[in-house]
Order: sequence, then C-alpha cells, then structure tokens
Amino acid sequence: MKKTTNQALVIFGASGDLTYRKLIPAVFDLYMNDSLPEGYAVLGVSRSAFSDKQFRNKMKEGIRLFAHYKDTGKEKIDDFLSRLYYLSIDTGKGEEYLHVKEKLTRLNKKLNLEQNYIFYLSTPPSLYTTIPKYLYGQGLTLQQKGFRRIIIEKPFGHDLASAIDLNAQLLEFFQEDQIYRIDHYLGKETVQNLMVTRFANGIYEPLWNRNFIQHVEITAAESIGVEDRGGYYDHSGALRDMVQNHLLQVASLVAMEPPTKITPEDIRYEKMKVFRSLRPFSKNDLKMNVIRGQYTDATVRGKQYNGYRDEINVDKNSRTETYMAMKIFIDNWRWKGVPFYIRTGKRLPTNVTEVVIHFRPSPQKLFKSADGTTNSDNQLILRIQPDEGILLKTGMKVPGRGYKVKSVNMDYHYSELNDHYIPSAYERLILDSMNGDNTLYMSNEAAEETWKFVQPVLDYWENDKDAPLHGYPSGSWGPDVADDLIEGKENTWRYPCKNLAEDGIYCEL
Repeated sequence: MKKTTNQALVIFGASGDLTYRKLIPAVFDLYMNDSLPEGYAVLGVSRSAFSDKQFRNKMKEGIRLFAHYKDTGKEKIDDFLSRLYYLSIDTGKGEEYLHVKEKLTRLNKKLNLEQNYIFYLSTPPSLYTTIPKYLYGQGLTLQQKGFRRIIIEKPFGHDLASAIDLNAQLLEFFQEDQIYRIDHYLGKETVQNLMVTRFANGIYEPLWNRNFIQHVEITAAESIGVEDRGGYYDHSGALRDMVQNHLLQVASLVAMEPPTKITPEDIRYEKMKVFRSLRPFSKNDLKMNVIRGQYTDATVRGKQYNGYRDEINVDKNSRTETYMAMKIFIDNWRWKGVPFYIRTGKRLPTNVTEVVIHFRPSPQKLFKSADGTTNSDNQLILRIQPDEGILLKTGMKVPGRGYKVKSVNMDYHYSELNDHYIPSAYERLILDSMNGDNTLYMSNEAAEETWKFVQPVLDYWENDKDAPLHGYPSGSWGPDVADDLIEGKENTWRYPCKNLAEDGIYCEL
C-alpha cells in the first residue's frame, strides 16, 4: 500500500473514552497494516494530568481490549506506543496553546513530520469553536508549510441555527477543504457497499427507480437503553442523535444518482441533490407521517427494565423521544411518489441497522402462498450491522402438486470473506483524512441541508403541546401507531433479527 506523507494526529480530549476505545485502537490497526508513514506521531491534549508514560499505559489497555490486532506481541505494541505523546493544558485558555505549538515544533524536528498536522476534536461541542480559534491564534491552522486539517465529531450543531453558526465560525479559522465533519456510519464497509451494489451490478441499476421499487425502509434499532448517557440524551433524542446525520446520510447513498466519477466532489454533489430534493414537511405531514415514542418499563424474560424517565439524569417529565419513525419523499425524477420509511429507537428487540428495498409485486397474483401470507413482494436487504451482508428474498415453488409459492433467501455474508481484512469505521476515516480524501465526510452544505429538513419536526414537537408522544414497552418494536405509516394493507415493517437470514420471528433482548 502507498505510504501517506509524514504527519501528526493531535487529539483534543485525549483522556476521554472515544480516544481509549476507538481512536487509538484504530490508529494502531493502521500501524499493523503498514498504513502509517515513517514519520508519525500522536499527540494527546487534554486537561487531565498524564505523563507520556501514563498516557501510553492507558492507551495500551485500550489496544488490548478494542483493537483488531489486540493479540499482537509486546514488541510491536511498544514500538507503536513510542509514537504517542501527551500534553496537559487548559483548553479554555488561549495562552496555553503556545505549549501545543512548542510541542509540535519539537516533535516535527525529532520525527520529520513535515509540519503536517491533523487536529481531532474528541471534545464536548462547546469547544468546537474555541479550539480552532486558539489554534488560529498560534498560526497552527495556516497551510504555509505542510497541511492542516481538523476533524469534528458529531453532534454538528443542535439545530439549524446552531449548525449555520458553527459553520460560519469554523470558516473564520479553516478553509472548507480543511474541515472534516466525521460521521462514523459512513466509514462502515457495508454503508459504502450501498454504492457498489447499485452501480457495479447491471441487474440492480435498471430497477432502482419509481417504476420497480414500491418503497424503501431504513432501520437502526438498538436493544440497549440510554445507559449512563441520560444527561446527554435527554437534550438530544433519536432525531438529533441518529436521523439528522446517520440515517439521512444512508438514505442519500440509496437514492443518489450515479456519480460521473468516484471522486469526493462528484459523490458529494450527487448526495446534495438528494438532500435538496427532500419534500418539506407540511403541517399534515408532521401530524400523520412522523411518529415519536419513549420506552416504558417492562419485564422481558424475567428481567425488569426501567422506563426512560426512570433512567439516571433524565427529567421525570421528559418528552424526549427514544424512538422515531417517519415517512419521507424525495421529489425528483427517479423517486417521485416512492415513500422512504425511516425508524430508529432504543430498547427495541435487537441491535440491527439495515436498508430494505421493497420491489413492486408482479401485476397479477397467479399462485397461492404456501404459508398463507399475502405479502409477496421481493425484497433486497442490505445489512449494515451486525451479520453484515446482502439478502434477496424471492419466490420459489414448493415441491409437490400444485403451484404454491414460498419465499426463500439468497444471502451473502461479509463473514465469508475470510481472506479479507475489514477495517473499522474509524480506521477507514482516519486514514482518509491522512490522505486528504473527504469523500466519507460531511460538507458544510450537507450538514445545513439535513438540519433544514428536520427543523420543522423539532419545532413542532417543541411548540405544539398536543404533539403526541407514544409510550412503548421495552423489548417491543416501538409504538403500534408506527405500523400505520406504511402504505398498503399488505405492507408492513420488516422485523429483523440479529442474524440476517432470520426475520418474521420474535427477537429477544
């Protein structure tokens, strides 16, 4: 593999959980795959008082627990850890960023980093404008020698106004092509495979339009509750946490036109056309096509689960949604009239994220179903996680007399690629940022356009006290009223299980 140029990764908030569980293990896996340059360093910056040795020891634990190559020998891990450094500063004080500049200057001379720096903000959103401002004050954002890039974690804004304001402030200190807004969903191999499935297979692309597809379903289900994140989640909710970013990004990959070339500019351009084609919600749509729910206490297999309002750091009268489902339309030539159904929630029966393409049924039903079901449409299921793979449901004749038809599965699983290494989402995205490839990162326009689309829903929930909030028992598939979203008496949500080829059965917590 072609080596990247010498550089340093500067992680702000390096003492936090994300660095320990995701970032350093991902960089270590890049090291094991020979993807790091000869001159490379990671500088952790945070308020916590660590020495280089203490920081390395903590990151060693993270590697042993979370890296793909966690069973690697001590010699390789120690060699990687020698590239890790730490600096303790008060990130809220501008004068302390001189220490960052001085530390990078020393590392640059020692390791020949060529003054190439990537700044990763693994911090609370309140610092998303503070840190760039103080980096700018030390001249660390200017690309006079070497490149300077900044990676920003979600949430990118709390609403449309804050996203616009954040973009404007960031652009005071960085150029747009220096800003990498990370969405780890886009780093998943199976999300990227959405494009490949569509555009590399002549059997799918001719059918990928309103003439042959009845509706599209996107599900992101979690069996866990909010756990210890109640304080954060109660000010976020499912719409902000999952839909505005992850699931609308997935929808754009399903719906986009073929790009002229596989370049960041061309792919982003086609995705933006989808976002701009999203049909705005009317007042009636907000009432009829958007469902929000909140999980309640329930006993599942003898285990008692708390309701959302009984979770730690959650308001006892909270109206924050832990579940949401909505029907949306993309008003362009390809998708006119085809509903896209999106749902996500916590305390659902299983952990699963997938896209289901429901093809239109044959115009005349000539054969009876062997199992008595009426829903006979062909489905293409693109499983993002877990048990990653592709499943095609098609009708086959049951052996014997007559012409009874049974739905059978034709499936392929990523786990069958035994001789291929599948990188983690953060590993892929960090490597892309090192190479200056922002294909899988959000642009400022995309961030604002998706906020613009969901803002009417947020306003409706906040301003209309009669906007319903439906309770649903923990371990169920959400509020019953969500079933009413889907058009047609014979159509319903797919109820997936952890294993891709199993569905239509109860999946336990």
